[in-house]
Amino acid sequence: MKIDDDIIKNTNRCKKNHSCLSGDATDTCKVEMCVGDKVHFIKCNNENTCNYKIPFGYSFVCTCPVRKEIYKMYRV
Repeated sequence: MKIDDDIIKNTNRCKKNHSCLSGDATDTCKVEMCVGDKVHFIKCNNENTCNYKIPFGYSFVCTCPVRKEIYKMYRV
């Protein structure tokens, strides 16, 4: 996947070393719903902590710039 270098540099709190860019879906949370291309509700594949995952009721919101750009560009 090709993501702008500035977006990757701004994602400086990633504990997974940007593994989502490898295309391996096992380490990437699934976007269940996106509201206005800004709020991304996710379902995580594992219970690992992530600096960009925020609890929201019974769900989670993703604030990761790289993950949001992947969804915007590729809808995955």
